[in-house]
Amino acid sequence: MGTFERYLSIWIALAMAVGVGAGLLQPDLFHLIESLQISGINLIIAALIWLMIYPMMVQVELSEVRHCFVKPKGLVVTLTMNWLVKPFSMAALAILFMRYLFAPFIPPDLANEYIAGMILLGAAPCTAMVFVWSYLTRGNASYTIAQVATNDLIMIFAYAPIAAFLLGVSDIFVPWNVLIVSTLLFVALPLGAGWLTRIALKDEQYLKSFSSGMKPLSITGLVGTVFLLFGLQADNIIKSPGDIVLIAIPLLIQTVLIFWITYFWMKKWRQPHNIAAPGAMIGASNFFELAVAVAISLFGVTSGAALATIVGVLVEVPVMLALVSYANRTQNQFAKEIPDKESTSQMR
Repeated sequence: MGTFERYLSIWIALAMAVGVGAGLLQPDLFHLIESLQISGINLIIAALIWLMIYPMMVQVELSEVRHCFVKPKGLVVTLTMNWLVKPFSMAALAILFMRYLFAPFIPPDLANEYIAGMILLGAAPCTAMVFVWSYLTRGNASYTIAQVATNDLIMIFAYAPIAAFLLGVSDIFVPWNVLIVSTLLFVALPLGAGWLTRIALKDEQYLKSFSSGMKPLSITGLVGTVFLLFGLQADNIIKSPGDIVLIAIPLLIQTVLIFWITYFWMKKWRQPHNIAAPGAMIGASNFFELAVAVAISLFGVTSGAALATIVGVLVEVPVMLALVSYANRTQNQFAKEIPDKESTSQMR
């Protein structure tokens, strides 16, 4: 691990602080950045996320992705946690904290909006950032893309019904353009670019050297994304510091809980670490672009629901970095790792 990666937590903390400061000092600049959108996707953040994802996609051997479905235990764990556990545990924690434990501090109507925002987060498993977490935990690139692609396919059909059920409404608007464009932009296109890169470079040694050279750029993309997100939400962070802390508590518990259950389940089913770690990361993190877009569409840009989804972004990055560190320290507790090109007959 290089020096830049070794001190990644410090760079992230600095990006948060500098981002908030820049957002307060240069609000017009960040309003301009915020306006650069197509189909609900911010173009600058999209470029930074691409910078994060692309090095991971170069490692994907497309012919190996299909093998991930031959021994699908890892996929079963991931999908079960993401769609049968995570949305409901998030709803339960949100209700427990907002309606009961924090009732003396938050008005009931605002508490309900916070609950709605957290539910929208809990129903949307991660699409883009998980490639960074997988990269940092040396995840199996082919298996990670299989996990993400399967989740995205299910999300198209399951997100709206689950969110509507948990919100207690019969009709919920989902900006499908955000969901579809995000899937294309953050999964399909980077995967295609990685495939073309593999064809162009051909030699494995060249590929290894190229991937190694791209790694600092991937981390730079992560730091840049955090800087922009905190700059864009600087006003909300400063105006509601108390509520942000209260919202962050159940979100933090949810993130750690889902990661731990998934990680432990993977270990019990004897999944290798390079499958278990990214699988746990997918459930623990969220598709915040979709959650924020839906919250704004349903409740408005200044609503408590929108603020809750934004707090999800603020909580996710530092907590996920801590979980990445934990996963890397405990990798020797898992079955032997499976390289991307190893025969699936050796999978357990």
